[in-house]
Amino acid sequence: MAHARHYLLAVAAAGALVATTGATGAQADAPPAPRYEPRMIEALADTLGVSESAAVRHLDEQADQQRRLDGLRKDGVRTDGAFFDAKGTLTVNVTAAREAKKVKATGLTARIPGRGEAELARITAALDTAAAKRVPSGVASWEADLASDTVKVTVTDSSTPAARAFLKKARGYGDAVRVVKSDRELQAKAAVAPGSRMNINNNPGSWCSVGFGAKNSSGRQYLVTAGHCVTGNPGLYFDGSKFASGSTTRFALGRDSVDMGLATVDAGSSITTSVGTWGNGASVAVRGSQRAAVGASLCKSGSTTGWTCGKVNAYNVTVTYTDRNGGPDTVVRGLGRSTVCVEGGDSGGAYIAGNQAQGMTSGGPTNQSCGGVNDQGSSYFQPLDDTLRYYGLTLNTN
Repeated sequence: MAHARHYLLAVAAAGALVATTGATGAQADAPPAPRYEPRMIEALADTLGVSESAAVRHLDEQADQQRRLDGLRKDGVRTDGAFFDAKGTLTVNVTAAREAKKVKATGLTARIPGRGEAELARITAALDTAAAKRVPSGVASWEADLASDTVKVTVTDSSTPAARAFLKKARGYGDAVRVVKSDRELQAKAAVAPGSRMNINNNPGSWCSVGFGAKNSSGRQYLVTAGHCVTGNPGLYFDGSKFASGSTTRFALGRDSVDMGLATVDAGSSITTSVGTWGNGASVAVRGSQRAAVGASLCKSGSTTGWTCGKVNAYNVTVTYTDRNGGPDTVVRGLGRSTVCVEGGDSGGAYIAGNQAQGMTSGGPTNQSCGGVNDQGSSYFQPLDDTLRYYGLTLNTN
């Protein structure tokens, strides 16, 4: 595949490049930063149909439940997945009554599922293995759906031989697998579009969106991004000046892939530790990379659609990306799915929940159109915590 099809890099304010000589410290008398970015609150309030104060309470309650869940895990309570329902209540899967009792003692809701996250993960892994042997063109995605306790397989065209073979294997798991139809193919987010951008080899016609900065144990600085944005290890440019070079990727067109990759940041350049909101309020400081539970609210910064918000739908999602330029389909594993709207050129853009970095845009439905901050859509993102762990990096925080 030609570089222009992969590297639609644009400067997302999410981790925008800054010169090290131009940094200034915060004023001593600056007012304290709000707990949540105001436009995030506005978008969440509109989505939920509640007041902004109720939206703040919603985020506070989610954060409190998340902390209680983390406390249970630190105390050795064995959980088997957790998810927020539509009302913002966190349900924790457990495997035994004694574990359920411990969960309930913290005020959280406990459930002993028929299968649970671990069993669903085994099924999705088996489907991943099948897809690695033969790309299931016509099958858009498959994922563990914790709320329904099933693996959901989304199909766009069940008539292809590869899709029929894949579905035969999937249906072999009985009611543990749920097949749904869709008319929307998926593609890695790469498209020519105007606006500020991080260009591939200084080509004005190719860009992606900036993700997060991180460092290795020696202090070497990297840009963490979607793998398809750095295939071929290109030079990356901001406003005509090179600031990084692609260094590694796990994405390969037409092959079993993971959409994570790195670019080495040049000396004298840096990635900021605040996610830009594209004019929708102050930048959001990055404090960590704790993964948000399914159902949690989050927003994304990207060069094409700017600041868009929604919620997490699922993790450990596997998709089949189609190539609109005639190349082979590509299976991509290990993604998160959300209702955040994205378009071409948003690839690599930064997802954040509260002040916790979540991941980078990977892809979404072909021809999806986004209308505003809270315009709901569909997107797939590469979880940041998985990427940091795989490459042995530490996130740069504010």
